[in-house]
Amino acid sequence: MQRYKRNTGFIFLFWAFYFLYEWLGNAAVGSEYKRYAINAAVIVPITFCATWFTVHVLIERFFLKGKRTTFWILFAASAIVFTLIRRAFNYYYTYPLYYPEGQQTMSFLFPPKLIIEAVNTYLIVALYVMFYFLRAWYEQQRTTQQLQKDKAEAQLELLKSQVQPHFIFNTLNNIYSYAQQNNQQTSELIYRLSALLSYMLYDSRQTTISLGKELEYINNYIELEKIRYGKRLDVSLNVFDPVDHFKIAPLLLLPLIENSFKHGVSNNIRDGWIRMDIALKDGWLSVKIENSCDERSNGNGSSKNGIGLENVKKRLDILYQDNYEFKCIRENDSFLTILKIKKDENSTVHDH
Repeated sequence: MQRYKRNTGFIFLFWAFYFLYEWLGNAAVGSEYKRYAINAAVIVPITFCATWFTVHVLIERFFLKGKRTTFWILFAASAIVFTLIRRAFNYYYTYPLYYPEGQQTMSFLFPPKLIIEAVNTYLIVALYVMFYFLRAWYEQQRTTQQLQKDKAEAQLELLKSQVQPHFIFNTLNNIYSYAQQNNQQTSELIYRLSALLSYMLYDSRQTTISLGKELEYINNYIELEKIRYGKRLDVSLNVFDPVDHFKIAPLLLLPLIENSFKHGVSNNIRDGWIRMDIALKDGWLSVKIENSCDERSNGNGSSKNGIGLENVKKRLDILYQDNYEFKCIRENDSFLTILKIKKDENSTVHDH
């Protein structure tokens, strides 16, 4: 409906300006306003019909559908018809009143006059066709951009839906294990899980969230895992600069720390460790997560369920495009993930 209104407004303005041109533009020369008002009242509808037939019948039904031969045949025939109609008006109405010698010196089918009538008509047709294709191109660009936006949003929702069950599945396994043992820490696990679920169900719907809040929920996850591993695990979370003002996409860092547990520490036979460092310098957020891993393992994210790092990479490509750096470094007994995100003063994340 909105597109229809925009087109109606354009059509009205186009033909209104053309009417004023045919009327006032010609009348101003000899101050013959009545004569050229009548002239415009006839010429403009003829040109309008020629334009409408050319665009909405010939172009839309034949030219755009690949029927080019039919288009050119019908275009030539219609051009002859509309040219003769315009010529008839001038020859049988305008000439007797304002130029009587015209009928005496030239015939109705006088070729130079027919060419002039055709050119005057189809210059306006060509101008309208140009605007028609410009509008069509603009609408196509808008549609393409909207489709790209919808596709990006769909991809993000799909990636988020992959993250949430991934966390819930692992944590529920822990709760189940503790419940089987009637462990008193089961209630603490449930409390921490409820905080994570609240984050996933509500906060993750936002386009961005403060880094401080993201770290708060990361801490909840760490506490869940610390209950599970007990003294076998040493975890340190270090924030070197104030970061509450920095906005970040929700559920972006959680998979990284979760990956360190699932594919690093959980494979260690001996005690394990995880270190997470957060810093902000020169408009760049730096996140370094390093964990111990068994020398005999294939490294973080190598198992068939290791969707965490690949998930994060896909979301970074969509949200931050060229404004991020992401790399993983595998050593003999450790795995390091480095993520850097450039702060955008207008919007940290592209608006999808």
